[in-house]
Amino acid sequence: MKAQPRRRPVVLAMLAAALFAVAACGPGERRVALTAVPGGDSGRGAAAMGLYGCAACHTIPGVAGATASVGPPLTDFAYRQYIAGQLTNTPENLVRWIMDPQGVEPGTAMPNMGVTESDARDIAAYLATLK
Repeated sequence: MKAQPRRRPVVLAMLAAALFAVAACGPGERRVALTAVPGGDSGRGAAAMGLYGCAACHTIPGVAGATASVGPPLTDFAYRQYIAGQLTNTPENLVRWIMDPQGVEPGTAMPNMGVTESDARDIAAYLATLK
């Protein structure tokens, strides 16, 4: 069946949009990274992750012994769009999640570890370096 002349431009536009969308998902895609965390220190953040036991559940590049697979690996964390599938990955939301994951997503496997706001900012600053 031949496309109606009036529909042809619409069909072509839809096909072009679909091809563009598929092309945007390829290896050359531009990924937006988590920005710097105000008041955070990435060096202290890596150390804090060790103190709070993050390595017991996560694989974390640059943190000694952090090769666990209970929680998701934190590799390339700065490029993640969402935190726990709930929050947009922004510095403020990441600090909130680190301090109170149960408050964000009740019943999540990630426990509240008693992370202070200062330490949460440092941990978030470290995660922002994982690109």
